[in-house]
Amino acid sequence: MDTSSASSKQPNAQDNETVLSLFKDLVVAQDMAVPVAAMNALVLKLKDSKANTWMHLEKDLRSAINSLKTCSEDDLGGRSHISLHSGCELFMKYLTRAFSLQFMDFNSCKAELLRRGERFADMSLSARAKIAELGHSFIQDNCTLLVHGVSRVVTGLILKAAESKHFNLIITESRPDAAGLDLARLFSERGIPTKVVLDAAVGAVMEEVDLCLVGAEGVMENGGIVNKIGTYQISLVAKALDVPFYVAVESYKFSRLYPLSQRDVMDLSDYSDPSASSTSAFRNLSLQPPAMFTPSTSVRPSFNQGVPASPSKIKRSFSDLASALPANVTVEQTNIDFTPAKCITLLFTDIGVLTPAAVSDELIRLYQ
Repeated sequence: MDTSSASSKQPNAQDNETVLSLFKDLVVAQDMAVPVAAMNALVLKLKDSKANTWMHLEKDLRSAINSLKTCSEDDLGGRSHISLHSGCELFMKYLTRAFSLQFMDFNSCKAELLRRGERFADMSLSARAKIAELGHSFIQDNCTLLVHGVSRVVTGLILKAAESKHFNLIITESRPDAAGLDLARLFSERGIPTKVVLDAAVGAVMEEVDLCLVGAEGVMENGGIVNKIGTYQISLVAKALDVPFYVAVESYKFSRLYPLSQRDVMDLSDYSDPSASSTSAFRNLSLQPPAMFTPSTSVRPSFNQGVPASPSKIKRSFSDLASALPANVTVEQTNIDFTPAKCITLLFTDIGVLTPAAVSDELIRLYQ
């Protein structure tokens, strides 16, 4: 037993390097969503594994997941570890169900897992296309949208709406990386009237706004979301002025994560040490994935637009700010916040348009 265990350690370490390399390439070079990139990397691990028992295979996959969790925000394209963790646990949940419910022998089950896993490759773009189809009808002619943060799902939805409607965009500067500026350039090139405002000016311009639209890095079980810093305060202003606040997000970002305070989620985005793993923060929170869904193969995306996140800009912005201040002044290096369900009107997802309560009910039903 000990000999077998020892002999498997070195191949696993080598295999994990390949898994990490593929994952980073999919996220950074190919602009794939973090959870889907993680699933693709784990499919590679599944293919290469020499395991001949479930316990050995699970050990190999858990080893690969632990390696993925060491990725920095640079490796994740500026995203937090929330969606990475969700994607990995979703894959493992799907794996367990396949073993326990459908196949009697290991080889048959592994073969089926490979077939299913390979279908994950186009999940991200298919989900975005479906969300665009479902959500664009909420954008009416001559309305004004306020957009905060960079989201490929939101970008696709807006461009879909622009094919048949005329509307105006107000885009926040979106500090600390000022990503809103690049987003404004993208939309202006598509002929959409666009105005950029400071993050602090949201309250002043909200009376011009007909609806707010943001993406999300994760959807919590209570129906709240984790997203770019500043999302929470925008939702509060929108709620105070009765402006609808919509979220466009893929359903594979749904997580059984229970933030009790803003600090719970802020701890997952520490740019003071971007190489640090977020796994310690996850140990203090309960996170499990929902059941696997099968994306419609008939939905094919016609876009892959979006402005990649810039973790280097984020870190440079924090560094510049700190260098301009006395040494005894602390700079809060936070890039995400939590927006509770009470501030959200609807979520546009690839499994339908949902209320925040519907997200919670579905996850509770799956895990009761």
